[in-house]
Amino acid sequence: MNKSLSFLFLLFSFCLIDAQIEEKKLDELIQNSLKTFDVPGMSVGIVKDGKLIYAKGFGVRSLNNNQPMDASTLVGIASNSKGFTCTALAILADEGKLNWDDKVTKYIPEFQMADPYVSQNITIKDLITHRAGLGLGQGDLMFFPEGGNLNVNDIVHNVRFLKPENPFRTTLDYNNIMFIVAGEVIHRVSGLQWADFIEQRIMKPVGMTASFGSYKRAVAANSQNMIDAHAPVDGKAIAVPHDWNETANAAGGILSNINDMTTWANFLLNGFITKDGKRLVSEKNAHELWSLQIPDKVALTSPYDTHFYGYGLGWFLSDVKGHLQVQHSGGLIGTVTHFTLIPDMKLGIVVLTNQQSGAAFSTITNSVKDAYLGIENRDWLKIYGDRNKKNEDTFAKQKKEVYDKASKFRSELKDDQFIGWYKDDWFGIVEVSKLGKGYRIISKSSPKLKGDLIPYSANSFVAKWDDRSYDADAFFILNFDENGKAQSARMKPISDATDFSFDFEDLDLKKINYRRHHLITY
Repeated sequence: MNKSLSFLFLLFSFCLIDAQIEEKKLDELIQNSLKTFDVPGMSVGIVKDGKLIYAKGFGVRSLNNNQPMDASTLVGIASNSKGFTCTALAILADEGKLNWDDKVTKYIPEFQMADPYVSQNITIKDLITHRAGLGLGQGDLMFFPEGGNLNVNDIVHNVRFLKPENPFRTTLDYNNIMFIVAGEVIHRVSGLQWADFIEQRIMKPVGMTASFGSYKRAVAANSQNMIDAHAPVDGKAIAVPHDWNETANAAGGILSNINDMTTWANFLLNGFITKDGKRLVSEKNAHELWSLQIPDKVALTSPYDTHFYGYGLGWFLSDVKGHLQVQHSGGLIGTVTHFTLIPDMKLGIVVLTNQQSGAAFSTITNSVKDAYLGIENRDWLKIYGDRNKKNEDTFAKQKKEVYDKASKFRSELKDDQFIGWYKDDWFGIVEVSKLGKGYRIISKSSPKLKGDLIPYSANSFVAKWDDRSYDADAFFILNFDENGKAQSARMKPISDATDFSFDFEDLDLKKINYRRHHLITY
């Protein structure tokens, strides 16, 4: 950051005049955040005491067309969709069509997990509280990145092959797959597709007139004011294709904008009651949604003196300076969003972006939050800017060390030792093949996940994906038998930059033969 911008920010303070934030100061902070974190476009909304205080867009919605981003620009809100999924379940609970503690198999009889006890006892509430035992992002490769060929029923079936990382109901490990199962519960109980239920039973009565339950629906409606996603490639943000598989809509498929998301915020802050006085969720179940269901660790020191942190039903819950905070973030390749409520202050803060820098939305959210909490002289732009630069330098060093080593290594492996097909029970087949003097890797169930295999050591390669926006290159590590033939493989990211949804470490790839159209395990 240059000295003039830094000095400007040190002088920065929000002024509360008639319950409003000084507009010019916030405008400047957002513009500086776009520059600092290389974000092409951002929209920000604030509600206070039932009123819309601020709703603006900045920058451009796409580097492909340089059209301006505004409060009406549609953005994939990603995991902020989870609050809608849980609201849908609450509506069905109020109608007596399900209970939170119903067994999942009551509605999806074929559903199984790896442990028979868990299969018999897992409840709807377990699905949506990240406590089913699956690890962080475990199973996400079944729908991430976009372009895979597994449908919802495939995912529901394949859950049984995921080996839980933790005992049932003991820890909070963020997981999308269980929300996909919850979306299927909504489908089977209501008879509506998840996106239909969300649009008809929630968005329409709340007054979210421009939002969609899925990306395909927005495209089908010919929505023109929509972002392109952007991700850093070689240190500079570029436009990349939208990335979200329709099978995972219940975990993160909604498209919305600042105008509608601030309407959603006011609806929630008003006790789940619409502007025309219609209650969508009973007071009992609204309380349930925002009650702590599974705790997580709290740092010894916190910028907001936080004493508890955990997950409710579709929401992260914590205390900030003595106030309950209800919040969630969302992330796709090239897009991140943040949604924050402080209910007793009737305060809502929404940040939508078209780049994947969480530091950008954290800068805005914390600065606005500080203003309303009366906290002065905290330079969040500098704090997150410095942290972001340090992380980028660390990630770049990790990747450089790997590729420097790979460039000097000459493999002595013979093609017939490892070329062929490898199968993981929940993910499917990964093919390793020869191409010219090099090697290629491609997933059969996720065809966009393909790239070069570069020799790295005596038993490993680096998978360098063709789509460089993934920033998810991974080691492909072989296990050999006594005759030097590969029997299996495992994978892991080469750097900490990799998003947790690229859950390569959860794969258990077994070498297989293909004979007479049957897959035979070695």
